[in-house]
Amino acid sequence: MRVAFAADHAGAALKDSLLQRLEDAALGHEIADLGGDGSDPLDDYPDFAARLGYAVRDGQADRGVLICGSGVGASVAANKIRGVRSADCHDTYSAHQGVEHDDMNVICLGSEVIGPSLASDLVRAFLAAQFDGGERYVARLEKVKEMERGMLNA
Repeated sequence: MRVAFAADHAGAALKDSLLQRLEDAALGHEIADLGGDGSDPLDDYPDFAARLGYAVRDGQADRGVLICGSGVGASVAANKIRGVRSADCHDTYSAHQGVEHDDMNVICLGSEVIGPSLASDLVRAFLAAQFDGGERYVARLEKVKEMERGMLNA
């Protein structure tokens, strides 16, 4: 799986920790670091949400991991991009269930909310999950896509 990572100034250290943990675990994913090194306090989450969201939308990544201080702003911004389904997750149930039932393709994490060990568990649960494809989940996803068609952005 191709997985993109990005973070604003507040999330850069957690992003780096996650990248190292995933590399050490040798999970076999193709990883793309789309930036945010923490050196610029003006690195804003909408810029990195756009970078990562467009990579997912355009097929350069299958899934994305987006990190800011709370995870909330990053999720709000990423969801403005058609085809991106992101959620702020700080428990493993939401991290895998969001994929299984809602076809979530971007997980957002809050670096001020969780630490590296839990973040690693969340990303692993997110990446291991697959969309269920059941009739009720597909029907709900179609309703979401209909909502997206009403949005102005491409």
